[in-house]
Amino acid sequence: MPFPRSPRRLALAAVLALAPAALAVAGCSGRDQAGPREPAPGQTRQPDARPSDGQGDGQGDGQGDETYGGFPSAATTGVRPGVTLRKVGEVTVLKPGAVVENLEVHGKLNIKADDVTVRNVRVIGEGDWSVIQAQGASGAVIEDCEISGNGVVKAQWGVLNQGGEITVRRANIHTVPNAVGTDHGLIEDSYMHDFKEWPGDHVTGPQSNGSPRKGLSLTIRHNTILNQLTQTSAISIYQDFSRAHDVLVERNLLGGGGYAIYGGEGKFGAATGIRIERNVFTRRLFPKGGYWGPVTYFDLKGKGNTFTGNVWEDTGEKVAP
Repeated sequence: MPFPRSPRRLALAAVLALAPAALAVAGCSGRDQAGPREPAPGQTRQPDARPSDGQGDGQGDGQGDETYGGFPSAATTGVRPGVTLRKVGEVTVLKPGAVVENLEVHGKLNIKADDVTVRNVRVIGEGDWSVIQAQGASGAVIEDCEISGNGVVKAQWGVLNQGGEITVRRANIHTVPNAVGTDHGLIEDSYMHDFKEWPGDHVTGPQSNGSPRKGLSLTIRHNTILNQLTQTSAISIYQDFSRAHDVLVERNLLGGGGYAIYGGEGKFGAATGIRIERNVFTRRLFPKGGYWGPVTYFDLKGKGNTFTGNVWEDTGEKVAP
């Protein structure tokens, strides 16, 4: 995925060489819904942020009380109960193996080193992303985090991966147009909801824009992804820059957007190894799962492509691709 241009300014960036222990930083700072429109694969722009301390005071504050029958929810994702967070400004991680934890970051969290762990952190971002693993970095693990925009200033991506392998686990992501942007890695046990749309956005949960790096693949497993807007998707597998292949989407609760899933077909050739298995599609948001339907741009005849065990939440009946 190409590196997006930075916004107008990098406000109060604290560039920190982090020890492989908890980070102590200085500095702090402080639903729109367009009418239905025909969905089309494409890229995105940017979203908003959110409040402090576990007591949400903004729109879509991540503290929803709804439960989803064994699927991730606000109760099972985000910063763990009892953790005290320290407010800081923008953070840049430069030390390999660093552990960043117990922070509330107002601004961007930039990962520019290998094997960084981000744990029990709330990031209220603005600009092109809330959290990024930059080009040249690999091995980031982002777990038990709440990631958002503030709803006032656009924050495009919750998590954007420009680097190598990445794991996003038990994350509560909201108030952004795009939850996770990566072509490879693991996204699991997370809750993506209450998306924010700005003019020109294509609103998505996890989004891939092309091929994973050689030898890598993308797995999206056991997440709750609910896009309350009439566009674009819960999950988008696109071919904006290269051919889509080797993506596993399994055991997720999915609903909303124009279609709940964009399945990988596009201009660079036949998508292969796209496996969509044992997911539950919900009608809680729209009668057809997505505003227009459950799945589009998916070719069951593609080599290694599967669509099996996918059912409707309310009836248990099979979902047809």
